[in-house]
Amino acid sequence: MARRKKIYEGKAKTLYEGPEPGTIVQYFKDDATAFNAEKKDVIDGKGVLNNILSEYFMVGLGAVGVPTHFIKRLNMREQLVRSCEIIPLEVIVRNYAAGTMSKRLGIEEGTALPRPIVEYCYKDDSLGDPLVTEEHIAAFGWASQQDMDDIIALALRVNDFMSGVMYSVGIRLVDFKIEIGRTYDGDFQRLVVADEISPDSCRLWDIETGRKLDKDVFRRDLGSLTDAYTEVANRLGVMPKQSVQPTKPTLIN
Repeated sequence: MARRKKIYEGKAKTLYEGPEPGTIVQYFKDDATAFNAEKKDVIDGKGVLNNILSEYFMVGLGAVGVPTHFIKRLNMREQLVRSCEIIPLEVIVRNYAAGTMSKRLGIEEGTALPRPIVEYCYKDDSLGDPLVTEEHIAAFGWASQQDMDDIIALALRVNDFMSGVMYSVGIRLVDFKIEIGRTYDGDFQRLVVADEISPDSCRLWDIETGRKLDKDVFRRDLGSLTDAYTEVANRLGVMPKQSVQPTKPTLIN
């Protein structure tokens, strides 16, 4: 049994050819990075937790009619997903000021925004994923106006779902980022939520204490990242029953 061809290796995941045409296997790594990979570490169990949590959110989105690339979880570290053409944008939805928004605009972290704000960053690590406008997106042909209308609609639907789910377990959804992919059925194009949704890609604060339960724990040296992600999984009732220890990638026929 030989491992299928590696397609891509990123900072947090490795992608392999799937068992069927049009599918991909996502392997969640324990690597943690911040500040455009200037800060790095390996956090035991992080990949398992992100896999389980991303499955939970993707299945939930599908249940409320939001299309995603998710097919099924294969094991503790791998998911089977639909192959799609990733639009080269990070789509960020902000409910509260935090991170780069606070620095750019001088707004105190934690300030509630008057409405959810959608931002876009061009996906290019070498450039630091710079902030771009819809004018840039249209001018460089990264997405059409119809695509942008659909992307905004998808992002706000994800925000509504995620905000409600997290609020129900005492967690504030401060902001998050998603990626959007194109899938094709003949000439018909459909946009879907792709990549992952996990504490790596969200800011999550305890409503009562303000304790951070996301990757800012790693960025700002606030304690154990595994403990923070485990807290989120426990509150959502999806904590893995087996120990979250590092494992080797599975061989796939």
